[in-house]
Amino acid sequence: MRPPVRQTLFPQQLDDSRGHEIARALLDGFDKHYRLFREASASAKQRFEQADWHGQQRAQRERIEFYDLRVAEAAERLQAEFEAGTLAMGIWQQVKLHYIGLLTHHHQPELAETFFNSVTTKILHRHYFHNDFIFVRPAISTEYIENDEPAATPTYRCYYPTRESLRDTLMRVITNFRLQVAFEDLARDVDAVLAAMLLRLDQDGPFRARANFQIQVLSSLFYRNKGAYVVGKVVNGYSEAPFALPILHLDRPEGAAPKLVIDAVLFGEDDLQMLFSFARAYFLVDMEIPSAHVQFLRSLMPRKPRAELYNALGLQKHGKNLFYRDFLAHLQHSSDSFRIAPGIKGMVMLVFDLPSFPFVFKLIKDFFPEQKDTTREQVQRKYLLVKQHDRVGRMADTLEFSNVAFPLSRFDEALLAELRHFAPSQLEFSERASDGGHGGPRELVIRHVYIERRMVPLNIYLQDATPIQLENAVIEYGNAIKDLVAANIFPGDMLWKNFGVTRAGKVVFYDYDEIEYLTDCNFRRVPAPRNEEEEMSGEVWWPVAPRDVFPETFAPFLLGNPQVREVFMKHHADLLDAAFWQGHKQRIAAGHVHDVFPYEPGKRFAVQRAQAAA
Repeated sequence: MRPPVRQTLFPQQLDDSRGHEIARALLDGFDKHYRLFREASASAKQRFEQADWHGQQRAQRERIEFYDLRVAEAAERLQAEFEAGTLAMGIWQQVKLHYIGLLTHHHQPELAETFFNSVTTKILHRHYFHNDFIFVRPAISTEYIENDEPAATPTYRCYYPTRESLRDTLMRVITNFRLQVAFEDLARDVDAVLAAMLLRLDQDGPFRARANFQIQVLSSLFYRNKGAYVVGKVVNGYSEAPFALPILHLDRPEGAAPKLVIDAVLFGEDDLQMLFSFARAYFLVDMEIPSAHVQFLRSLMPRKPRAELYNALGLQKHGKNLFYRDFLAHLQHSSDSFRIAPGIKGMVMLVFDLPSFPFVFKLIKDFFPEQKDTTREQVQRKYLLVKQHDRVGRMADTLEFSNVAFPLSRFDEALLAELRHFAPSQLEFSERASDGGHGGPRELVIRHVYIERRMVPLNIYLQDATPIQLENAVIEYGNAIKDLVAANIFPGDMLWKNFGVTRAGKVVFYDYDEIEYLTDCNFRRVPAPRNEEEEMSGEVWWPVAPRDVFPETFAPFLLGNPQVREVFMKHHADLLDAAFWQGHKQRIAAGHVHDVFPYEPGKRFAVQRAQAAA
């Protein structure tokens, strides 16, 4: 399709019936998508009750794939029924207007707008990618959307206890979710929650219930991995205390009836930020009105961008859309230049950033050094693996974009030279699409790019760390690897430079080109040398098959710094032993799903009870 000639924003009248038919077909495609998305999310409750952890993981993977399948279906329908790729600009403007009208009373209008963008950008030329034709800016407000159906479940429930009735109210909060598995001892668990809650409420002086004292709890449980989470807040006067209650299955002998426990209570924005971290998998949540859930979560975590909250709820395509809008706004109000990202340059990915923007941009190079036996397609599959996997708080989420336009004037010369040398196939230089391609400022269009939250590379962090910071970082590094192992992930390249440190001090893996499933690797000990020549050899003299891993050989690459070595050997020497890896591989292959908690072990009630008993 030819680039459009820019004219008035919208046609003077809606005079082509195809506009409404196409809009209706687009909304039908979205409604089908969201119905299937919601069914997968709602059935998480039954899978949790049945302890069907593999089914939960499978549903999570499949749900991620739903969106692209529905987009492809909708695009094919528009081409087959309307020859959409040949339609005039005026008709497409009418399509958008009709679509806006159809969304007036819709419960997920913001998601439907994103779906519209996804389908139309598969059909239209890139020069149509501005607000005349797609939703660069939202058209429908998501404020105060309500489900007015008589039997509708509210987004959140309000409870109005007194101090004396607080325990009974907490019991009612839990039982209202109607889980079909009995608790081991709900009264005991509620007493522990009550004690922690009163301690929290008393921290600024003796707790006194104000006139508006209430507990607000989202009506849907949040399911992920092997947990179900109650999410809410305590409101008292002008103070609000966000909280979450993890509910888990108790480990039971085989054949014993299942039992549930409230495992901990998480309080405050920092705890919830960890629960909703960008390094964790998406929750399965049954939502009629997603924007209302996001608005509630924003009241608990005001520092977390709406884009990340939509991502956390499994609505990552809309999260991408919001992220891109935020990015465009940031470009409009900043003037610094894109540069090569600080740190050791990668052999597979070219990484750049904008100093004023807290993300990095990664694109796959056109060629790799000899020691990197991989292809562009294989690297893309690795990143897709991470997208679909439970990231257990240790792998950064990535936003994947195609044909992203950047202002060319904002690129420094060193970065442009790197891009032209290492990834020329991914570059296109053009006029600005928003000016219709006629004389606007030049743009650099990158055909395929991954975007990740910026972190301090661990190798750089260790260079400047105090002794205490170094110890904590090395312990965290080992914990990160062990969490990945529990999730059936072998990082491949375990060098410090491939891990980052978050603002909260967590260590997160972010370089995925050598990642493998743990169960696909063969962990071996280095064979004993058979003669003096082999013993003195500086080269690998033993046979090595593809995916063979020798953990004891990690030490020379990781532990050159004596301080690092001391901490590592004290806390994580088992990572250098093939038996550690083999044991986890065997358990995972036998069907075991490990618990990986989004909170510290000391917060667990079972740990606290054990410590009290000791």
